[in-house]
Formats: sequence, C-alpha cells, structure tokens
Amino acid sequence: MKQVRVGVFGLLGSGNLGNDGSLEAVLGHLRRTRPEAVVDALCGGPEVVTARYGIPATRLHWYRGEYRTASRAGAIAGKGLGKLVDAVRTAAWVRRHDVVIVPGMGVLEATLPLRPWGFPYALFLLCASGRVLGTKVALVGVGAAPIGSRPTRALVRWSARLAAQRSYRDTLSRDAMRAMGVDTTRDAVHPDLAFALPAPPAGEGRRPGLVCVGVMDFHGGDDDRARAGEIHRRYLDGTTRFVRTLVEEGRPVRLLTGDACDARVVEAILDAVDSPLVTAAEATSLTELMREAAAADTVVATRYHNLVCALRAGTPTLALSYAAKSDALMSRMGLEAYCHPAREVDTDRLLEQFRELEKHSAELRRTLAERGRDTTGELDRRLAALTAALFPATDPTHAVRETP
Repeated sequence: MKQVRVGVFGLLGSGNLGNDGSLEAVLGHLRRTRPEAVVDALCGGPEVVTARYGIPATRLHWYRGEYRTASRAGAIAGKGLGKLVDAVRTAAWVRRHDVVIVPGMGVLEATLPLRPWGFPYALFLLCASGRVLGTKVALVGVGAAPIGSRPTRALVRWSARLAAQRSYRDTLSRDAMRAMGVDTTRDAVHPDLAFALPAPPAGEGRRPGLVCVGVMDFHGGDDDRARAGEIHRRYLDGTTRFVRTLVEEGRPVRLLTGDACDARVVEAILDAVDSPLVTAAEATSLTELMREAAAADTVVATRYHNLVCALRAGTPTLALSYAAKSDALMSRMGLEAYCHPAREVDTDRLLEQFRELEKHSAELRRTLAERGRDTTGELDRRLAALTAALFPATDPTHAVRETP
C-alpha cells in the first residue's frame, strides 16, 4: 500500500481544547481508515502536539512573539521579518506532503478579536502554497462567519478559494463563505468534528444537583474592540451573579474552561463567590470536558466546544451564546429555546431559562440521546466521503462511498 504523507495545520497545542479536540478526531479517523498515512503538524504548540498525539510537529511561526503586541522597534521588525520567513517555511513544509488538513476550528471567522496578519495570513500562505505546489489543502469541518475587517475578509476569502476542498460545521458557515464570493456549490456541511470523539457512558460519575458552568475570557468579537471592556464586565458580572445565586440555594457548581486564558475568569468568580460549593475543573482535553459534563445535572456554557461536549455527553445545556454558530448548534440538538446572549447577560432572565431547562430535564435528555445518534452517524458518513475524495482508493478496501 502506498505511503501517504499527511500534514495537519492550525493553532493546535496552544491551549484551546476545541482546536485540539478537532485534531484528535481527525487523527482518530485517519488511523482507522488510512493506517499507512504518515502524519506531522505545522502548529502553534509543537511540543504539546508531539507529546500528546505522538506526531512530529513544527512551530507555525518563525517569530515566537507573533501573538504578542509589538510596541518596540525590535519586536515590530521581528514580526515583519517573520512574515517573509514564514512564507518560505510554509511552502517548504507544504511541499513535503500529499495532503494537508486544517481540522475544524473557526479558521474562516472573526467572532473573537483577530488581526489579519496573524493566523489569517498564515492560512493564506498555506492555501496559496498548496495551489502553487500541487498539494491538496482541505479545510475540514471549519467554521466561518461574516467578517467586517476588509484585510481579514480578503485573506479569508482567498484562502477558501485556493483550498482544494472545503467542508463546514454548519450551514451558516457555508452561507457566510458564499456571501464573501466563494463558490460553495460542491462544499459539504457536516456536524462538528468533536462529535466523532467517544462520549462517556450515560450517567457516568453523576452528581445529583451539580451544575457545570463553562466560562470564557469574553470581550466580544473583532468588531467590538471599542467596547471590549464593557462587554467583558457585563459578562463577568452576570455570570458571577448567576453562580452566586446557585450557591445560595445550596447547589454545587463546577467551573469549566476551554482555553488557557479562561483561567482569569475562573479566578475572578472564585474570589467573588468564595464558597466551598464552587470548584474549578482542570480538564486538558474535550474527552475530559465531556466527563465533567456527564457528571452534571445541567450545564450552562459559553465556549462553543464546551457546548459541544455537554451536548455530546447528553446533558441538558443552556448556551451563553456569543456567535450564531452556538445558536445553530443548539437548534441542531433541539435546544434552541435555551440560548442567552453573552454580550448582554441578564441574570434574572438567565435564571428563568435555567429553571425551565431543569423542569424539562428528563425530556431533553431523551432528545439529546436521539439527536446525538443521528449526528454521529451523519458525521461518520461525511468523513468517509471526504477521506475517499482526498485519498483516491488504490484497492477495494478503501473504496468508500457516501450513503445518500
């Protein structure tokens, strides 16, 4: 069997559990369906990726301070030089592969603050290199959204156009790319890649009365920079009041995160509430987050992949939604009535929705179990079809056809 050289690309190993979970799902699929593939990564945290997933990895950016604000002349010069060096480094890395996969992640959106010459530029270099050098670049199960910044929008649009294959985690993403001028006629939509990860057994470690609250170091999106401080204060104050109310009722609360930066919000809530009923989880993967969610009666969460984990675990969930992708996910799983805006947290209204969620808990668990089976089945079929398109079968064992 011919050896296939596969690269994975993205802000992987950088502390975001959702990004790493998408990578884990893709690696698991490749190991099951293309065991002969030799895989390595160009990523944000190469040491973490190699240690955790056992694949060789190279640092995404030559300049190590790429995502720090540059105020001194030396740092500005370093960043500028890094853009030129990265163009050469990226092309050399792409040349060594038959296929490069960008696994999930919101790489075509700016729902969080984003500079065009950071990751959007890196993604453009990848897709342009693939087109020039004849290496297939596949954006698999990625997220997209309307982008206000013209430079960022241009880089994202050209990245998508230059990719050999695209698929999205929801129809909103495909619609957003179509609105940006990308021909999406042949692009697929399938559930988020994290649904390919195994769910914990129903009720595993269940703690009656426990509420998991997934928090986020939330300051709004790319277009909210002028009011980022105000948005963050409202979000933190509203979430803290919600946690305090639960504690006053004697409810245990478990704080969840999805990125290293969220620790600041956890510390602020622990300091403000100061109760032994409030504890913080130290999950280092989506699998561990699913176990935390499975142990709870209910989950209230902000980060997109906190929501995915809770829904995958089959736990009734309320979304503190900061983007349309969260609303779309909740609707897909039958919980569209349980969304609350993260930018305008109204604690009284949030508590009303939470009470309603608990009131219908048994019914919602049945709904999530049914939707979960349908979602994972659809994702399996779509991934099989995508794999067949990326790696044309050379023998009957790999002749995979998508089920209609």
